[in-house]
Amino acid sequence: MVHAVGPDDEMLLLDLLNSTPVVRGGFLDLLAVDDEAAEWSRARGGVGSPAEVAHLRQVRDRLQAVVRGAEPATTLTPSLRGVHLLPEVADSGVSWHLDVEDDRRLATRALLAWGRVQEQMPGRLRPCANDECRLFLLDRSRPNTARWCSMKVCGNRLKVRRHYQRTQRAD
Repeated sequence: MVHAVGPDDEMLLLDLLNSTPVVRGGFLDLLAVDDEAAEWSRARGGVGSPAEVAHLRQVRDRLQAVVRGAEPATTLTPSLRGVHLLPEVADSGVSWHLDVEDDRRLATRALLAWGRVQEQMPGRLRPCANDECRLFLLDRSRPNTARWCSMKVCGNRLKVRRHYQRTQRAD
């Protein structure tokens, strides 16, 4: 059994959301090729089975649509059917453990992490503000003002582009 939402699950959530980056101007799906997707899954604690990969793809696509605001959160409901959290009492208190098929465990952990982020850090999980980027970010800054997945990449590109446009208008 695994704790319902562990400390690594936020990273798993971002990894899953960010598994469709733009590379050299083209769209790349890290889960498109079955063998590569199975390896991606195993590297994150999954079993790498075809059923798990299919479930990861489905949950990823739904999560991306929800986080982008293209779909309501209820779109995620079918992905949680048959998922149970079981309590376990110890001297330190109650902990919750995920009871789900192995093929669905990794995607379900990502979904539970999304739920925890929505509850504990509302509005901080969002797509990169660069329209040419497909990545997501989890803003941990105090003022909640992060806009880009990476200041070095997307933030710098947009700032350079705006500067160029301002200088061209000034001429």
